[in-house]
Amino acid sequence: MMVYKNKEEKKPQIINLKNYSNAEMFESKFILEAHTGTHMDAPLHAIKDGKTILDIPLEKFISNQCKVLDFSKLNIECIDEKILRTKDIKKNDFLLFKTKNSFDKEFNFNFVYLNEEASNYLKSKEISGVGIDALGIERNQKNHETHKILLSLDIPIIEGLCLKNIEEKYYTLIALPLKINAEASLTRAVLVENL
Repeated sequence: MMVYKNKEEKKPQIINLKNYSNAEMFESKFILEAHTGTHMDAPLHAIKDGKTILDIPLEKFISNQCKVLDFSKLNIECIDEKILRTKDIKKNDFLLFKTKNSFDKEFNFNFVYLNEEASNYLKSKEISGVGIDALGIERNQKNHETHKILLSLDIPIIEGLCLKNIEEKYYTLIALPLKINAEASLTRAVLVENL
């Protein structure tokens, strides 16, 4: 599994506790970070005393106004305000960014990210959530401004999406994190075609 910056300590471990050869039931133990694979960040990830996943209402994780924005054919380093202005973004949209990241088979240290300027623009558009096809929504920002701007408004951030076969349009998003008191959670994200 691809992990952030290929760090060994971020790789998940699955330990078999019991197996069928000497027990009637099979059990495993998982050792992994909350930011493994597709996951959702809560405000506590970047804001002192911020909300945890447990504090976010269930309604925030389901949206029939989820729009995939396709930037995958652009050779860009980051998504900035100028690029976002080429798209029709409406109030309460839950935006998912499809970039060339979706086609990476290994961790790319130069992944496409959302910059601070774009985060402020999205703040002004009053979006309801955001997701990206990288294991981070920002890359090497000293003060983590992209996270802070979005999370300070209780805008959930989904990282680690795979959008390579997804068209640009509106969908219904169901992205349910585990109900845990933590700054992030593994999330199963599903897009359903709107009728």
